[in-house]
Amino acid sequence: MKSRVVILAAALSFAVPSLVLAKVGADQAAKLGKELTPVGATAAGNSDGTIPAWTPAKQKGKLSGEYASDAAVEAEKPLYTITSANIDKYGDKLSEGHKYLLKTFKTYKMNVFPSHRNVAWPDFIYKATAVNATNCALVGTDNPDNCKQGFPYPIPQTGAEVIWNHRLKWRGDNVRRNNDQMIVDPSGKYQLAQLTEDVKFLYANEKNPVPLTNGKGLFLYYLSKIVSPPRTAGTMILVNESGGTGATGRAAWLYAPALKRIRRAPAVCCDNPYEGTDGQQFYDQVDMFNGVLERYTWKLQGKREMLVPYNNFKAARAKYDDLARPNHLNADIPRYETHRVWVVEATLKPGERHTYAKRVFYVDEDSWSILMVDCYDGKGGLFNFQEGMGTPQSNVLTHFTVPEVIYHFDSGRYFVTALSAQGHPNDYSVQYPDGFFTDSAVQQRASK
Repeated sequence: MKSRVVILAAALSFAVPSLVLAKVGADQAAKLGKELTPVGATAAGNSDGTIPAWTPAKQKGKLSGEYASDAAVEAEKPLYTITSANIDKYGDKLSEGHKYLLKTFKTYKMNVFPSHRNVAWPDFIYKATAVNATNCALVGTDNPDNCKQGFPYPIPQTGAEVIWNHRLKWRGDNVRRNNDQMIVDPSGKYQLAQLTEDVKFLYANEKNPVPLTNGKGLFLYYLSKIVSPPRTAGTMILVNESGGTGATGRAAWLYAPALKRIRRAPAVCCDNPYEGTDGQQFYDQVDMFNGVLERYTWKLQGKREMLVPYNNFKAARAKYDDLARPNHLNADIPRYETHRVWVVEATLKPGERHTYAKRVFYVDEDSWSILMVDCYDGKGGLFNFQEGMGTPQSNVLTHFTVPEVIYHFDSGRYFVTALSAQGHPNDYSVQYPDGFFTDSAVQQRASK
């Protein structure tokens, strides 16, 4: 009877936005830390040995002044290389975006290395995740309910729950990060923009976590400032992010240097272009996906073994001239491994508007990081492809995608974001005073 209720809830969720999706039972939650890792991944490797068992890394490194690295992993040689000549042999393990790149550009290849499953999280995240498994629900697609600190849905029942695991994962309490961005034209020449970003994570905060209940609870503060180029320098975007939609969801402000004032910015959403990206990145493509889910129907297709960007320490530290090449990133630098990913298909609801009519997300089981997104237009054609270079961060026991790439197949340009190798490493030791992430505080600092 219980399984029938879960199936019925999943079916009705598309028609009834306020429906509360079922939580998992104690029998399912008991698998966490046993056959499942504490955050819900399959602990064992696969049958042919290409995916190893989970072996969590120990915490190491300073909170500031260091880039993530792993000397042993970085010294490895590729097991094999995928090109247009042998793509058919590996097609079942490739995203549609990677297939397109391989078939279209003779210079594109994928170097495949031994797989490592070392992603680890702090103990308090493990403990909170175990509690969430039986307590945390999802109302509609945008309202986590009765969730606190840990991954909200370690044993997901819906596609929307997988995306919320990505959005709410532990990333440290605070971080100040350098975000350099490249717009690369088909010749390989690029324009460089530089941003600084300040983020305070509230939901997964170690000492003062903010619980999420239906329609209530801020889960992060975000403030970005464009440093260059001069024509957009000084522009700032402030976001106070909550669960929910409309008045109970995201609150955003934009500071425009020309106007010398900060104002509410409801357009900081969805497929509106992020300031200063020349239309190459939508707001909801930051961090691979963020913002409201309400415009789409989210289908959980299950797990799949795939070749994905992983342990990309070299790509994260590469100089920008070394990365930029005509049509695609320098194919000698990214590292690919075989991992299990959750596959989630998002289809635009009738009557809703977005540039992408369908998106297919590939989400790593160990980190809940979105590693790839196939983006389709209204005619069903593959329009864009997002790729996040998955990289563990052992100093804070988390996992990021750095850098991230958006390939624009219509124009031949591609956009690279989350670069920091020619700037500064993330600073997780930063502390923000009360009131730092308010519109009045931003206006006051900008006016000095």
